[in-house]
Amino acid sequence: MRVVLSWLKEYVDLDGVAVETLVERWTQAGLEVEGVERIGDWWDRERLLVGAVTAVHPHPNADRLVLADVDYGAGAPHRVVTGAPNLLPLREAGALDRPLKVVFAREGVELFDGHAAGWHKVVLKGRPVRGVMSDAMVCSAKEIGLSDDHEGILILDDGAPVGRPLADVLGDVVVEVAITANMARAMNVVGLARETAAILDRPLRGVDPATGAPLGGAGAEGRGAPRAAGSTPPPAPAATAVVADDAGDLCAVAIEAPDLCPRYTARLVRDVRLGPSPEWLRRRLTLAGMRPIKNVVDVTNYAMLEWGEPLHAFDHDKLVARAGGGVPRIVVRRAAPGERMTTLDGVDRALDGDTLLIADAAGPVAIAGIMGGADTEVDDGTRHVLLEAAAFDFINVRRTSRMLKLTSESAARFGRGVHPALAETGAARAAALLSELAGGRAVGTVADAYPRPPAPVLVTLPLRDIRRTLGVEVPVDAVLGILERLAFDLTHHVDGATGAITAVEAVVPPHRMDVALPVDLIEEVARVYGYDRLPGTRMADPLPPQRDNPTWEVDEAVRDALVAAGLQEAISYRLVAPRAEARLVPGAGDADAGGTPEHVTLRNPISPERAALRRSILTGLLEATAGNLRFRDRVALFELGRVFHPRPGEALPDEPRRLGVVLTGAAEAAGWRTGGGRKLDFYDAKGAVERVLAALEVDAAWSPGRHASFHPGRTAEVRSGDAVLGHVGELHPLVRRQWGLGDDPVAAADLDLDALERAAGRVRPFRPFSVYPAMLRDLAVVVDEAVAAADVEAAIRRAGGALLADVVLFDVYRGAQVGAGKKSLAWSLTLQAPDKTLEGKVADGARARIVKALERELGAAAR
Repeated sequence: MRVVLSWLKEYVDLDGVAVETLVERWTQAGLEVEGVERIGDWWDRERLLVGAVTAVHPHPNADRLVLADVDYGAGAPHRVVTGAPNLLPLREAGALDRPLKVVFAREGVELFDGHAAGWHKVVLKGRPVRGVMSDAMVCSAKEIGLSDDHEGILILDDGAPVGRPLADVLGDVVVEVAITANMARAMNVVGLARETAAILDRPLRGVDPATGAPLGGAGAEGRGAPRAAGSTPPPAPAATAVVADDAGDLCAVAIEAPDLCPRYTARLVRDVRLGPSPEWLRRRLTLAGMRPIKNVVDVTNYAMLEWGEPLHAFDHDKLVARAGGGVPRIVVRRAAPGERMTTLDGVDRALDGDTLLIADAAGPVAIAGIMGGADTEVDDGTRHVLLEAAAFDFINVRRTSRMLKLTSESAARFGRGVHPALAETGAARAAALLSELAGGRAVGTVADAYPRPPAPVLVTLPLRDIRRTLGVEVPVDAVLGILERLAFDLTHHVDGATGAITAVEAVVPPHRMDVALPVDLIEEVARVYGYDRLPGTRMADPLPPQRDNPTWEVDEAVRDALVAAGLQEAISYRLVAPRAEARLVPGAGDADAGGTPEHVTLRNPISPERAALRRSILTGLLEATAGNLRFRDRVALFELGRVFHPRPGEALPDEPRRLGVVLTGAAEAAGWRTGGGRKLDFYDAKGAVERVLAALEVDAAWSPGRHASFHPGRTAEVRSGDAVLGHVGELHPLVRRQWGLGDDPVAAADLDLDALERAAGRVRPFRPFSVYPAMLRDLAVVVDEAVAAADVEAAIRRAGGALLADVVLFDVYRGAQVGAGKKSLAWSLTLQAPDKTLEGKVADGARARIVKALERELGAAAR
């Protein structure tokens, strides 16, 4: 939300408060300030002034230019040449009966170039224009940086003082505030003024929305006289109501879905004259981030920004025409199956049964709380305006906005919650502005369908709870002052013996829909009193013993191992599109986006791309890999997280923890020594997993395996005992193509973190290191192509016994020397005795035993 400080100052006294101080106090009180923009701080105070065009004459040499005489307080008017479209109609006017206040720029001033795209500054220099010298100019809004409007010069209000620096007249400060869900009450000028007055302990100014008269005391605006605790609300209006005047009924309204619309009001304003809004209103809307359109629409937006009540203006004559010339009847109802409507943005939209509509006998005229319909919009021919002010269920508004992919300023406010009591205030303010700015005339009564007014919310706060919660004694007077400044009506509970106030009963004002419990009031006291005033207190007791957290320890060990191996951790969405997960299977392509029984799906997804919980940890990693490959030639990512598998007949799914690894691209940077460099492959992924296994001290065995996403001949299964820890392999070429991952091989791993945790950290007996030298022997054996190297290694370790300290495969050969269907595996054996120096004949004997074991068990032959 963009907060215009000059607007805010109309409601709260900020005299003597620096912007920096205000921003700091807002931040301490829970408002997230994102930035401060100072409007006009770069304007030259000597060369950019308020001027008055006193006369307009034709240019002697050009039909599309005029000569304007501008009084800027220097005595004689200054003549400038201009082609402003809004001055051309006055080219024959001569002296003006009513001078036009404008922005006057003198030679040497720095301005934005109004004719160039973007924002480029230029220095104004005098030059002849079609034979007439011009060393000054009158400026458009773009040229002084107020907006991108360059369709004519900026016309100021008649009250702008001639000769004053423009910075004194149009200069302002705009503060960008992020309105969080718990601060929805501050999403308007009056609401923010209430907060500011309470935080700074400053008087709250204001005007009655209907009459413009000053409001009552601080904190009492728009709430009427204080109501005694426990008093009952006035009788509830019916669910139907009528706008009428002396001539008869003008419009009827009815609520058929009171659970989604607690209140709906309609107010008729006759004989409005559509046209541009005055400059002050256009400027405020622009600074607040809204585009001025026409006075009627601008007024509804202005009242919404000021009071927080979204409004909509219908063309009443169009409603009458849709009613066949009779009295229009507005109905708030749910959409019928298959119903459609065209909204103000020109889009024809399909509606579902949960969409709340504003409709008449001919069909929908608005989507409740979000956007009006094109058939009843206000246009240049509008004479009578029907103002809608209502309250809608915030959950329904948010759901409908997401479902239709339709956002608006109205939906942003209704989606956070707007109390029904604001409807009357917002409509009254808009009607008063339409009367003032558009010549309108509010007619008859207000139709107010309000079938279920909420009862007042009463909260009792024992004052002793404040100290118990905050740890500091806040003076009673300070507590009462803070709550009263925040517009809570208080009833004091007094101790009969001491006369001290022991508790307060607070009537929660309508705009504080977030307050329901005593702790809510304590929070209000704390944030206004100042969190910085709450002392830090050391713990008096020793820290309790910390319990082991093996899951966290395993996760951290895995992270450390993979980061040390050169990988980067990714954190992807758990919500995915089922069609994306379908691409993990070769040849599956795009599956039905609506989801399958194998996925846990959301009933109300934020988008189709986030419609289900992921089943595989690889989904997000491959999505991230595809994105990164557009900008770099190497990707090495890993992720730890949960996946979600539905359980038949169970409400909740299984949520196993998984570890995913994806590697692709160059293994090392290209250089003059390495050339293009090799590509990352299966063995790099295997090495990364081996680092993880070593970090967790897991004894694992490798064997050929199968994985739905991996190449069937290039996949290994990792086991620890009987437990499958996961798979390492190369992504199937079809899967690689379905994800758009290029032509380089993609190595990946998909491991079960829960199984790794169970296998990790087993207690092993310590075997002392041998202090005696080791002996090395090489062994090359020829085996059938189908024999796995892991089986050969296992046989070597069994035969080597206690003397075999290590075995490493260092060469694989296939060729004519070993024959077809055969391969040669060359091993390096490390032999070492724990208690003596090994003799050569003993090492040779151990090698011979290994050869015989390989011949016997695997049919191997020594080379």
